[in-house]
Amino acid sequence: MDRNDSFREFVAGHQQALMRTAYLLTGDAHQAEDLLQHVLLKVLGRWARLSRVEHPEAYARKALVNQHISWRRRRVRTELPTADPPERPYSSEDSTVVRLVMRQALMRLPPRQRAVIVLRYYEDRTERETAELMNCSVGTVKSQAHQALARLRTLAPELAPKLAGLETEEAFR
Repeated sequence: MDRNDSFREFVAGHQQALMRTAYLLTGDAHQAEDLLQHVLLKVLGRWARLSRVEHPEAYARKALVNQHISWRRRRVRTELPTADPPERPYSSEDSTVVRLVMRQALMRLPPRQRAVIVLRYYEDRTERETAELMNCSVGTVKSQAHQALARLRTLAPELAPKLAGLETEEAFR
């Protein structure tokens, strides 16, 4: 099996999970595709070395998070903020509405806080794994998660019961 075949096999096996992570980080399917494509090009450039490590998908996931944060820092702010959108009817029984409200609130978090929430709760990673992927300390992950959850409670008060208590893996599924 040559280098390109092993890389194609890697992409086929991990593309869906990496795309989901990219989408959760960006909140936009097109941006997620761009982010994933950019990162996969980086992975391909390092594939000779990465193909010999035990978990090359960990490198790809870490690159997704870092590239997303980097893009967010550089992005020119051309949109002007306006008042919050009008409130919509909400039923706590409707999981689709809960997911949409959660997604809207998640998209309003700063990139590092969003990355912590995505990695910790959507991907169900430990604090240590999240810290390794984000190249920071476990304490930073804890404080970022705490601040992000507090911000989510402020942005979407109707979700506060879901965000209370567990530091809430259930709210993100």
